[in-house]
Amino acid sequence: MTALPADLYDAFSLLPEDERAVLVELRGMLERDVAPLLDEHWESGTFPDAIIEPLVSRRLMDPPTLAGREPSELYAGMRNLELARVDASVATFYNAQSGLFRTTILRGGSPEQAAAWDPLVRSFDLTGVFALTEPDHGSDIARGIATTCRRDRDAWVLDGRKRWIGGASHAQRLVVFARDDSGAVRAFLVDREATGVTLTKIQRKTSLRIMQNFDIELDGVRVADEWRLGGISSFADVADCLRAMRSDVAWIATGAAAGAYESALRYTLAREQFGQPIAGFQLVQERLARMLGLVTASVSLVVRLTQQQTRGVYRDEDSALAKMVTSANLRETVALAREVCGGNGITLDTGVARFHADAEAIYSYEGTHDINSLIVGRAVTGIGAFVRSSPR
Repeated sequence: MTALPADLYDAFSLLPEDERAVLVELRGMLERDVAPLLDEHWESGTFPDAIIEPLVSRRLMDPPTLAGREPSELYAGMRNLELARVDASVATFYNAQSGLFRTTILRGGSPEQAAAWDPLVRSFDLTGVFALTEPDHGSDIARGIATTCRRDRDAWVLDGRKRWIGGASHAQRLVVFARDDSGAVRAFLVDREATGVTLTKIQRKTSLRIMQNFDIELDGVRVADEWRLGGISSFADVADCLRAMRSDVAWIATGAAAGAYESALRYTLAREQFGQPIAGFQLVQERLARMLGLVTASVSLVVRLTQQQTRGVYRDEDSALAKMVTSANLRETVALAREVCGGNGITLDTGVARFHADAEAIYSYEGTHDINSLIVGRAVTGIGAFVRSSPR
């Protein structure tokens, strides 16, 4: 079981053999059953429903071959890398369930809710997505949540709007964050088909075209109190979930960079100009080396971050730094990959164009570069620079 071409330092070997075997089998399935479907769906802006069953049936969150042993956090990260090196939308779709939804239930639910629902999440018998961002509030969502909730006897009534909610049409429940009359932030598992819930697909995207993103409107939506996440009563509780989730995005950014590098490497070895493969030219090799260096740096960063989190060390600046650096490395990697593929790099045929476009979404979602920079800057200086006084 060998490392990927993009894994020069063989981080894959850090996993135990049974976890490596699961990922090797996943890798083969993705290349055989998923990859051939992607270009057509990327161009049409549709989601390939045919990939859902192969992904779900493998129980990647609790692989049967581990004989009941909980898989390591490093395995979960490398699972995201394997998915993203084939396609960022596929990884984002799966992570909506395995990362965003599951983490919110485990960290935001009561102990009883987490115990009851987590097995259903792992088996995809209970599916959901994370609905935090709003049309007018993204980076300032901590103070800006405008969606409201009010208690009405044994239920809650929700009103408001959410935006950029990926995978909502495939979810049974939407994790909706809302502010109550006292200003406290609450979280609810809202039935996607409940009266008053309207989903509208966001059109005309130029990035993550396979992933279906939605605007969601909530108009007097009633939610039974039993579907309120009992562990969330403030944005600090939401931030605790985000702190754990951000490492997933760093792994996805790293996987997408690996996929772009490997696609570029294949192309340059096959493409001939002046009587030889262009991979034999000095300037092309320099770019390949730079790409591999960027990917290797990102792999090293997310591996160490995950090792820290496995020890119970969860700090905002750690995950923010990883997201900031890996997404910037991704952006540079895909630009170089497109460059060495020449004009063919803007077509879907080389495998590079999807990564080149999708990098822009990854660079911005789950914490923009600037916001993550400010989180790190606050940690290293002790000075918060998020809000500046208006000039007089």
